[in-house]
Amino acid sequence: MAEVLAVCVVHQLLPDRGIGATAIDKRPVDRPLRVRKLGLHGDVQADREHHGGPDQAVYAYAEEDAAHFAAQLGRDIPPGAFGENLRTRGADVTGAVIGERWRIGGVVLEVTSPRNPCGTFERRMRLRGWQERFREYGAPGAYFRVIRAGDVRAGDAIEVVDRPTHGVTIGGWFSRHDPADAQALLDAEAAGAVRIQEDVHRHIAKALKGA
Repeated sequence: MAEVLAVCVVHQLLPDRGIGATAIDKRPVDRPLRVRKLGLHGDVQADREHHGGPDQAVYAYAEEDAAHFAAQLGRDIPPGAFGENLRTRGADVTGAVIGERWRIGGVVLEVTSPRNPCGTFERRMRLRGWQERFREYGAPGAYFRVIRAGDVRAGDAIEVVDRPTHGVTIGGWFSRHDPADAQALLDAEAAGAVRIQEDVHRHIAKALKGA
């Protein structure tokens, strides 16, 4: 069964030499949390130019992929360590189709885009070359917009309730901005099957221009 292993929100803002402060320090909570249009109650984003907003309201990362990095690095990657709000177990986050919808407890979320690793993430991990290492593995986690507000808690089941047919996945789009995939996303949007997030639209334009 696919489920939420942990629900995480910011523990404290940390200084960051790149952007001044970061809210990447997320940690699990042991109570239900309300999820609204801009994310989880009690969570914040320090760098709102690049993070947060309705199309990046919730970020999920899979326990299975965290375990891969834990084995590679020889250290624990506890829930929240990658700045995620939801640590999942048994859910195919990398294989999620852009635009598919998940029901979790009383919440419905829609997959919008992969996470793009940044300098703040690398500084958080204290590993030179971490951004490239993260990209090479190809499991970036997924951002979501909130379709239906409600409560979420650890242990809630994750159910895919709708999946567009265009077939472009979080992992596929993250690893390669293929022109065919770019066109498939545009066609799906034109047909009303999916609403494309702004950052994905920028990459679609680049992919088609270079085709």
